[in-house]
Amino acid sequence: MKLGAIDQGTTSSRALMLSDGKAEVFATLTHKQFYPVSGWVEHDPRELLKNILTCCDALESADALGLDNQGESCLAWDKKTGEPISPVIVWQDNRTTNITNKLKKDGHEEQVKALTGLPLDPYFSASKLAWILENVPEAKELLGKKRLALGTTDAFFLQNLVGRFVTDVTTASRTSLMNLKTMQWDDKLCNLFGVPKDTLPEILSTQDEYGELKVKGRNIPLRASVVDQQASLYGHGCRNVGDVKITLGTGAFALVINGNSPEMNDPNGLLPTVAWRLGSERPIYALDGGVYNAASAVNWARGLGLFSEYKEINAFDTPAAIDRGLIFVPALSGLACPHWQRDSRACFEGMTLDTGPLDMVQAVLEGVALRIAEVIFAMDKRVSIGQEITIDGGLSNNSYICQFLSDVLGRSIQVMSHPELTAIGCAQLAGSGLKEVSVTEKKGRIYVPKVNLSTEWMKLFSSAITRRSNSG
Repeated sequence: MKLGAIDQGTTSSRALMLSDGKAEVFATLTHKQFYPVSGWVEHDPRELLKNILTCCDALESADALGLDNQGESCLAWDKKTGEPISPVIVWQDNRTTNITNKLKKDGHEEQVKALTGLPLDPYFSASKLAWILENVPEAKELLGKKRLALGTTDAFFLQNLVGRFVTDVTTASRTSLMNLKTMQWDDKLCNLFGVPKDTLPEILSTQDEYGELKVKGRNIPLRASVVDQQASLYGHGCRNVGDVKITLGTGAFALVINGNSPEMNDPNGLLPTVAWRLGSERPIYALDGGVYNAASAVNWARGLGLFSEYKEINAFDTPAAIDRGLIFVPALSGLACPHWQRDSRACFEGMTLDTGPLDMVQAVLEGVALRIAEVIFAMDKRVSIGQEITIDGGLSNNSYICQFLSDVLGRSIQVMSHPELTAIGCAQLAGSGLKEVSVTEKKGRIYVPKVNLSTEWMKLFSSAITRRSNSG
């Protein structure tokens, strides 16, 4: 059996085929990033859809397909024609900070948390959808005609691919509009954000019969739709309570399985989310902790000219930057879990006249690892996490951050050898209930702790974040 996956991410779209224990990428297409105003991040929905259709063509021999998406990125389109009327507002975008801050000021955050498990933050889709309705004239026009569609990118793709206005439960759980216990759109939340319920797609299971795509004359069933991070969790082989994975991509995202019921109102800033729901089975829930800037922080440093080639920053001749008093707080897009301070800004502390470019890059890598460690330590307070954690993503190719992460966590870090675990998990979900199709996974690099300075490093880093927050 051949299972295909369309992995639609923040910077690219990929087509992957899983067959006979092998996973092979058949197509990779990048797309443009638009930054029209400081803090705004957009994609062209037509470009994304074009790339997805190219991925479908590359998977013409598949027996079933799955689609994974960016999660919180969203847009508006004409429900009748499928034509977009807004750009995709990307999950990183912070244009709605004023909306979420006002809702906080008016005392609505506890209600939102009680229903969704999510804090009020522009990261999630609800305030973005409300912004579109208020600021895109055609949205109001279509609303009057009952033709307005508001939703996450997956719903837009699915309407254009299989002709159904639907989303999946994992993606809906990232909007701040779905009641996490009923797994349906919530009237109170829709009214609070000003998003009409009838503009939202129907919510289906992660593995469901979504419809058929016509690809080069063949009808191929699309059997799964899922958020990319949940697909990655599945691709890592996480199935049991306490299983955790970390993806080091544009941001860093950790998820841990916590069972058949959501952990609401976590005091440590973790987010309950749906890991997946297979058909009519009970949903599996996870705790999620995101770090907004991981590879994006490293690429920022490269853009400043602090280094040229990635091989330059795999190892350093100097002791850890934090041991030399140099600390970087990677809040280039604010601080996510466990702080949820969108207004925080990045900073270096402890620079002197002899601080060089590579010292600064070393501090950037350590800062990303320390932010991830904050999330993992918060998770371990709620769910017992084992002594080995699997990681993937482009930044996992950097030896220094992997070793530093192992040191600060006091745990073994295994880098998964296959670079496409998100797409693999998506393909495996598409095959759920059919013939089992696995992928042969060789052991990747394993990093074990070499020092025992976790407590000291975390205290220094936490103090730096506190000072940053107070100064912001």
